[in-house]
Amino acid sequence: MSAANATLLAVDAGTTGVRALLFNDRSELLGSAYREVLPSYPQPGLVEHDPELIWRTVQTVIAAALQQAGPAAAAKLAAVGVANQRSTTVVWERGSGRPVYPAIVWQDGRTSQRVDELLDQGIYSNTMASATKLEWVLRHIPDGFAWAEAGELCFGTIDSWLVWQLSGGAAHVTDHSNASCTGLYDFALGAWDESVLAALQISARMLPQIHFSSQLHATAAVAVLPSAVPIAGIAGDQQAAMFGELNLEAGSIKITYGTSAMVDVHVGDFPVLSQRGAYPLVLCGRAGQRPYCLEGTAITAGAALQWLRDGLGIIADPADSAAVAASVPDSGGVWAVPAFQGLGTPYMDASARAVIGGLSRASTRAHVVRAMLEGIAYRSREVIETLLEDAATPPPQVLRADGGAAANDFLLQALADTLGIPVERPAVVQATALGAAYLAGLAVGVWQDLYELRDRWRCGGRFEPRLSADARDSRFQRWRKALAAAH
Repeated sequence: MSAANATLLAVDAGTTGVRALLFNDRSELLGSAYREVLPSYPQPGLVEHDPELIWRTVQTVIAAALQQAGPAAAAKLAAVGVANQRSTTVVWERGSGRPVYPAIVWQDGRTSQRVDELLDQGIYSNTMASATKLEWVLRHIPDGFAWAEAGELCFGTIDSWLVWQLSGGAAHVTDHSNASCTGLYDFALGAWDESVLAALQISARMLPQIHFSSQLHATAAVAVLPSAVPIAGIAGDQQAAMFGELNLEAGSIKITYGTSAMVDVHVGDFPVLSQRGAYPLVLCGRAGQRPYCLEGTAITAGAALQWLRDGLGIIADPADSAAVAASVPDSGGVWAVPAFQGLGTPYMDASARAVIGGLSRASTRAHVVRAMLEGIAYRSREVIETLLEDAATPPPQVLRADGGAAANDFLLQALADTLGIPVERPAVVQATALGAAYLAGLAVGVWQDLYELRDRWRCGGRFEPRLSADARDSRFQRWRKALAAAH
């Protein structure tokens, strides 16, 4: 197949939904489909997914995206790329392929005490990583550790689970970007960390093989895809977004608005450590390449808008929030701290909870919606400033923002106002999916090297700051005083 005629399918399995997008070799979107797949919350602080529901939904959106693109585009499919919510822990039977427990989502805080115990022993971990979640599953299923040692169980993050399914159970793999999010990864060796595995009594026999992000991982063996189509791209969602935004050089930075707000700074060929709730990760790489980023998290972003819809019923759709917020000149004294699953960088406080304050009889739904969007922007500023300081990186001339909530004009304007720098979103806001497609295309020769991709950035909107330095800082400091109520 000629590279000029190729199409590429990207599957993006996020925390609150699954999408499939089909691109051509010019990065143009030919077809797409999305379905919500919301996690469950069995108890406060616990967050779970149904892995089999995720897989069924992936098949549904793939079929819908290919149908929308048309048979001619589907016939030119050259490769598939997979991007995913990271650290979410899936354990399944090697023989039957059935999960033995619900997937424990990265936001889940059930192992926070265990993380503290490990830190006291000198073993670094964090509540969002997979390591203690996997240990917890093995402790809570009958004979879990023995079952794993016998080679009868597979562990994986969502990428591993989906590639296993897409390949008909033939491939048990992950990539360095996802492996680096598990808490089981040795950054120096680029392999599973034997000392951590020993401390948690986790058998290496249940772990996937680690690949580079852009390479042939498996071939498709399911009815929803043409036979033997290569699965040639794997990346964690944030690293895929960095790649899709073409932030390929040290010093570049992006923010992705999905369920959470995730900020990544490209730090080059060596990891950078932080003492303030940021963590080093491996970015996407081709053979022999393991560039690093420093990442920080505002744990609640898009999920706060879903709560305004589902919890309060004051908006019909998260997309409505921009117009509702803009319908009032200010928040009327209302403020919000979006911390529904705790506070991430720089606090790492899993017990923090969301707070809305400053309410009066004059407060309306528009004031609450506006305050929530402004709260997301303020939390984003906290994370961005922490990362730039810890990475010793100067503020960027412009910040690129992607993800579903990056389509929200009010949010991006609020972000530009509080940061004092322009904010741009790409023409394709789903940069995570575009990054997965780029990785797959590079692996099968649709593009020969990164230089062919560098001119593909297309701006889909630019937001200039409108506040003076004094105004933006005074507003930010007033909000930070209110933040104490969330702890």
